[in-house]
Amino acid sequence: MKTESVLNIIMRKILLPLCIFASVRAFAQTPTELDPVTITATRAAQKISETGRSITVIDGKMFRQLPVNSIDELLKYVPGVEVQSRGPMGAQSDIVIRGGTFQQVLVLLDGIKVNDPVTGHFSSYIPVAPSEIDRIEILRGPAAAVYGAEAVGGVINIITKTFNQYKKEKSTNTSIGMALGEYGFVNANAGFQTTGPTVNAALGILSNNTTGQLLRGRNRGYLHNHTFSGSIAFALKNNWQLSLRSSFDTRDFAAQNFYTTFKSDTATEQVKSWWNQLQLKQQTEKYSQQVDIMYKATNDHYLFNPLSIANNNKSGNFVVQWLRSQKVSQYFTVSMGTQLDRRSITSNDRGDHATHHGATFASLFFNKSNWKISPGLRLDWDENYGVVLLPQLNTSYNWKKFVVRANAGRAIRSADFTERFNNYNKPVVASGSIGNPNLGTENSWSYEAGADAFVSNHFKVSVTGFYRDQNNVIDYVTTPYADMPRKENLVPNGVYALAKNIKKVTTRGIETELVYRNQFNEDESLLVDAGITFLKSVSSDPVPSFYIISHARVLMQSNIIYTYKNISLAANFAYKKRDPQTASAINANISGHYFLLNAKLNYTIIKKINLFLAVNNITDIRYSDLLGSIMPRRWTTGGFSVHF
Repeated sequence: MKTESVLNIIMRKILLPLCIFASVRAFAQTPTELDPVTITATRAAQKISETGRSITVIDGKMFRQLPVNSIDELLKYVPGVEVQSRGPMGAQSDIVIRGGTFQQVLVLLDGIKVNDPVTGHFSSYIPVAPSEIDRIEILRGPAAAVYGAEAVGGVINIITKTFNQYKKEKSTNTSIGMALGEYGFVNANAGFQTTGPTVNAALGILSNNTTGQLLRGRNRGYLHNHTFSGSIAFALKNNWQLSLRSSFDTRDFAAQNFYTTFKSDTATEQVKSWWNQLQLKQQTEKYSQQVDIMYKATNDHYLFNPLSIANNNKSGNFVVQWLRSQKVSQYFTVSMGTQLDRRSITSNDRGDHATHHGATFASLFFNKSNWKISPGLRLDWDENYGVVLLPQLNTSYNWKKFVVRANAGRAIRSADFTERFNNYNKPVVASGSIGNPNLGTENSWSYEAGADAFVSNHFKVSVTGFYRDQNNVIDYVTTPYADMPRKENLVPNGVYALAKNIKKVTTRGIETELVYRNQFNEDESLLVDAGITFLKSVSSDPVPSFYIISHARVLMQSNIIYTYKNISLAANFAYKKRDPQTASAINANISGHYFLLNAKLNYTIIKKINLFLAVNNITDIRYSDLLGSIMPRRWTTGGFSVHF
């Protein structure tokens, strides 16, 4: 089917009827919140319409409503977020926003960086159970002036219930769920939360297990992924709150052709992460301040095939930060902070290394009449690139039911330990990815302008145009032995994927999003979140680099949830158009486009018991997001959940 035909079907048969239905019913109903408060844009609470940014907020409840089994699968269907999955149900995914590479998206858990110093491939391993999530805020575009390196293409901030503002009302909630399905699939998802006058606490678990569908050869895409998390918050005197979290995340999965297109690749991988976080926060009407301390330890065991020597990587990330936001007058609010962190690795493959980083930053929010203006500046220091200044300017103008917004900012990113030292300590490397310790630091300037139209109390339409000008972009490029800068453990006549700086890359695009939310009455509700993004990247390097050419040129996504009485029907889809790729050695290819559709039927009995049936990849297509990594065909699961 031609690309134009697929787009026409989606528009005519799915989005257009929903938009018409939404518009007709919207004006006569009770208002629904389409402009929620976000803290991700400036670290201070603001309505989205005041930030000058393109932001989407997802309610944590959507995880159990939609046909998804992991947090990365939930993000896959958010407009403007491209999740390039190597395997299902949390095995591994790269997150890309507005083109570029997977390393250019910053993932946060309650404002603390999740991105691992070993590799950005682990950014989707978010160490919290879905039952603990209050909401997820997705900011598209740069935010380096606030958060620093890696906030190039966007920021994903997972905000949990316990670390959110302290709640004094008494309540206890418990949920237990289980699902079974084809290919030996077993899922468990449970959560417990209690609130009271002095203590809030939560526990959660997510477990996905399967023998997996057949991959190349006789191998199967098995996985055993588990996340255990717990948090507690204490109300102290003078509006202080002490919050603590500890979580353990383990992923054991088949990783065949996750990183190579070699026929000898039958890889398996185990990644274990231990996350510990402390937050001391004071919240008053005029100001808020907090101190955060986090330590993350990751163990990665990767075996290319039974005849190879396994890579064992142990990394640590220690972060301390202080933040303060204060309203200084009727029109001005100031936010400021400092941050220190240390990243380290001990590896039989990459060696032993440690780097240090520090920053201080401030932003000003001006709010008068219809104008909202927020300049920000970060003084950033890193052992790899020294001292740099990162400015940002966000502005918006509110006129009746329309918001016009624009922003510009600078962002940087230095190489991680894999990009610098991959395959350096092995005695002989015949092929594969090779690190480069001489990599320069990425530097980019981004500009965007957009508008939001609140068509009704329930219907919002957003359009944004953006442009990013990048220098020294880090990516892997096919390089013959003769051109390798270091040859000590390489094989003559070999061909490698060398981590290099691409002199110049420009990315431009347009993204649109429509959101419709309505609770028609006690029995009926509808949520539609849909969008389409058009992207084009141009590189100065004549040899295409791997990840820059992998992002979608057209990206369309939607989540739809319709509820009537005790029945709920949820569906989501993703359409991608990208450049085709082939790897003849393993008979693999990346198609020019694909359309992925999933659905879930929920039926509630006795109010607290829910039965469901889900079908992923309904049309049973063959597809891959990254060359060589085979994604599952049709997969049917069913189960139950109980909520107290």
